[in-house]
Formats: sequence, structure tokens, C-alpha cells
Amino acid sequence: MKNVLYILIGMTFASCEYEVTPKLAELANLMVVDAWLNNKVERQVINITRSQPYFDNSKPVKIPDLEVSLIDLTDGTVFYFEEGPDHYYWEPTDEGLGQIGHSYRLLVESAEETFEAIASLNRTPDIDSIIYEYNTPNFLLNEVHYTVQFYATDPKGPGDCYWIKAWKNGQFLGQPGELNMAYDASVSPGQPIDGQVFTYPIRFGFINPYTDDETREQTSPYRIGDSLYVEVHSIDRAGYDFLYNLYFQINRPGGFGELFSSPLSNVSTNIQSTDPNSTTAVAGFFNISAVRGQGLKLSQEVADQAKEKH
Repeated sequence: MKNVLYILIGMTFASCEYEVTPKLAELANLMVVDAWLNNKVERQVINITRSQPYFDNSKPVKIPDLEVSLIDLTDGTVFYFEEGPDHYYWEPTDEGLGQIGHSYRLLVESAEETFEAIASLNRTPDIDSIIYEYNTPNFLLNEVHYTVQFYATDPKGPGDCYWIKAWKNGQFLGQPGELNMAYDASVSPGQPIDGQVFTYPIRFGFINPYTDDETREQTSPYRIGDSLYVEVHSIDRAGYDFLYNLYFQINRPGGFGELFSSPLSNVSTNIQSTDPNSTTAVAGFFNISAVRGQGLKLSQEVADQAKEKH
């Protein structure tokens, strides 16, 4: 009887090791337009490439010989983008790109077809302050450590959307779980908080990394000598929806949890052909932002002040 039982157990484990390698259909390459512009006085870059297979880790190659321009629909100004080795770009002189309150039309023209997208350059709040905090051991980290918050107030009037970007010691906090968006002063349209200071999850949760990216060990988010720089980028509602959907596509649980996750799919795009009868599929997104930023280093003086306030 025992021998029969061992045989059945062995067959069970053997069946778990069976490999399935289904043959997947090859999909057509899509044109991908990555056009996230802003009004900072710096080079503005648009990447236009072809989509690649999921497991292809090579750098996407620029689609050459395109005419790329940005039209101010409010005053008629046209900004022409030049073609570089890897991307298309516009170089400012003494002013940034665009004006708050204006709408813009992006045009991407090839010999065969023209593509367009519309976006608005919306307002964004100033960052009032960045404050470091001294923390005694707690449930997050069993040692003395420093955390940080930034404070900014959403202007009155519903419907403002933002993408908050942060850099620790000059390194962009760009992990999938660190994608930080706000709708007015809160995180989503389902929690309407207008004209107030950004809520705690926005001003704290995504800029305090408790896990070291290299060692994956728990660590103090900030130590003396570290610095934080934060920017608040305005985005329109379509941009907010794009980033929200993107978050759920790239922030995957992995392992067994994938069985209960939404299937991978292309995120919606605001890029479309000017030909209503076109069947050409495109991907990517166009947005233009107003930006406000501020930074602060955790010096010994700042650390002492945080400890005194504790």
C-alpha cells in the first residue's frame, strides 16, 4: 500500500514539472509616440519609436524622417522639433515651452500619414515647503530614522490633476510603485478634496523609500547628507487616466497573484490619425505640463531642528 502511495505522490510532482510553451502570434509593430513636454527652460524631447515584443529588452529605435511640430491653438504659435540621433527635440532660448491656460496640438507627419493629439497646459501649485521629520523606532523601522514631507496647496476649483515626481540624491524615484498622481488635493476623483493641502498619501507615501533598491533590506528613508527634490507637474484629465491605467499595467504582483490580476493590455492613447478612415494603430501619449519644484538637503542643522520638534 505504501509503495502505491509513493508512486502516486511521485506522479503528482512529475506532472507539476511539465513545461508548456505555446506558440504566440506575432503582432504588428505599432508607432509609439512618447511626448511628455513641460514649460521648464530646458530641451524638450519627443521619442517616436516602434513597439517591440514583450521579452525584447533592446533599446527602441527612433523612426526617422518625420515632421514633428507643436501648435498653440490659442495664439497660433508653432514650435518645430528637430530630428536628433535618438529623438526629436525643441531647444529653448530664454523662455520655456507654452503658456498656462493654452491648448496645444501635436502633429507627427510621415510621407504616408499624419497623426495628431490635443492637450492643455494647466496650472500647478507652488511647493510651500519641504520638512524632514525625526522618528523614533516604530512599526515601519525598528531604529531612529528620518522621513520627509512636501507641502503644496491645490488651487480652488475642481478637476486639477498632477503628476508628482521626486529625486533622492539626484536619483529619480521611478519604480512602478512610486508613480504618484493627484486629483485636486487627493488621490482620485472618488475622493474629492479641493483647494486644500495635498493629503498625506501624496505628500509622504511615495517619497520615503523604506527599502534599499540594491539590497532589498529595510533602511532609513533619509540619513544626514541625503537630499530630496520634488516637482509637481500639471496634467489634464486624459493624462491622469493614462497614468492611472499605466500604474496597474506595470505594477504587477508577480507569482501566484498574477492569476487574479487584470490581463496585460495596451494603455489608451490620445494619438490618432487625421484620416478618419485610417486603420493604422498607434500607442503612446501627449501631455504638456506646468512645473513647480523645490529641494532640500538633510544637513546636520536641519536634522537637529527636526529632532527638537519631535
